Amino acid sequence: MGRLIVISNRVGQPDDTRGASVGGLAMALGAALREYNGIWFGWSGRTVETFTGQLSVQRGQGATIATVDLEEQDRDEYYNGYANRTLWPLFHYRIDLSAYERSFNEGYARVNARFAQTVLPLLEPDDFIWVHDYHLIPLARELRRRGVKNRIGFFLHIPWPARRLFATLPLHRELVEAVFDYDLVGFQSHDSLSAFEDYVRGEAEGEIDSGGIDSGGIAQAFGRRVRLGVFPIGLDADAFMAAAWGEAAAAWRERMRVSLAGRRMIIGVDRLDYSKGLEERFLAYEEYLANTPEALEQVFLLQIATPSRDEVEAYQEIRARLDAVTGRINGAFATPDWVPIRYVNRTYRRDELAGIYSMAAIGLVTPLRDGMNLVAKEYVAAQPPEDPGVLILSRFAGAAEQMEEALIVNPFSREEVSDAIEAGLAMPRDERVRRWESLIEGVRRHDVAAWRDAFVEALLAAPCSPADRLATAEP
Repeated sequence: MGRLIVISNRVGQPDDTRGASVGGLAMALGAALREYNGIWFGWSGRTVETFTGQLSVQRGQGATIATVDLEEQDRDEYYNGYANRTLWPLFHYRIDLSAYERSFNEGYARVNARFAQTVLPLLEPDDFIWVHDYHLIPLARELRRRGVKNRIGFFLHIPWPARRLFATLPLHRELVEAVFDYDLVGFQSHDSLSAFEDYVRGEAEGEIDSGGIDSGGIAQAFGRRVRLGVFPIGLDADAFMAAAWGEAAAAWRERMRVSLAGRRMIIGVDRLDYSKGLEERFLAYEEYLANTPEALEQVFLLQIATPSRDEVEAYQEIRARLDAVTGRINGAFATPDWVPIRYVNRTYRRDELAGIYSMAAIGLVTPLRDGMNLVAKEYVAAQPPEDPGVLILSRFAGAAEQMEEALIVNPFSREEVSDAIEAGLAMPRDERVRRWESLIEGVRRHDVAAWRDAFVEALLAAPCSPADRLATAEP
């Protein structure tokens, strides 16, 4: 078997088992790279005056990290522009925030071509390539143009939008056509898979041969075919559960025990992003406080919101709105020794978060749209088995397809989220244990190793010759 070549916008350190990020990409790919002794290639995060394509290579525990610097214009047009001002809002159903500028699209195409050219010398004939996320949708097309015949898979970590929304993107057909240069395309959820299939049928006049990988199949369009599948990402569950009872988690558990002062805590942990529904969450919590006077001074919401993408105007605006909403709610309900919302803008390590999670009576995970959301799984994995908390989960997170024993809510409804908070805090211990046992069994069964093995197995089974990708060829 050849090596695994992972390509993503940014890279992480696969031997970092604790991780400082709330997100799960570095954690998940670290496990995959250690298993397959692979290479992880991506942007260093640094900019230079002139692009040279010079690689920086580091060898760690079971994997090689290779990075390249980009130009300032690349960062502005490819990353801040097309990736985060065009595709990210569109894929999260916020077309009102999507910016369609020709220079953004040009930068996106340019950087994908530069990635392909730079990674080319690292590739060997038996390698199989795993490309990640919306930053690099056209990468397989660029590699094929350079003669690469290796198996190439693509995994989308964020949702795929509904057909009518996606059609608002200029050159949307060209972007989807580039998807058909992959051998395998994976989605987080059946909802995203269905949305992509609907686009293929309705806009590309293609066909879907259903019944393939986990209710996926083979899509045919643009004279080519590509295998589709659903591969929900998971935690490195055993490692996270061990961290939840380690030294750092124990220190934070004791710190929170003192801070609770007999009160009950609701926890939210998110990247600071409009897709996470933080403003809607705060307003739903305000509704709960207004309708439940007996809860005043007895409960509080701790919201940890890690800043991100500060250079993008939409993120500056959401931060300002959240500051204002938090101040208004605290001003209306706080007493001299209690505030209803503790709002924190900083990053915590995963082992520290595990200790905080374990002390929360409710995990409030209510994104407006999310590919998966590993915070929901982390919250469950950190709970004490004898007295677990309750997970409240948005129906629009990919995790909701797997975590049916959570309290599933519509995050756009203040009343529904408020009612779920009330129900969660009042839930008897026996029911909490029953729900948690089902949830943790799913978290452990559908862990990162299962995700990794399922995708790699499907990619290695996919045909990889040019003839096999043609729609006119026999399957």
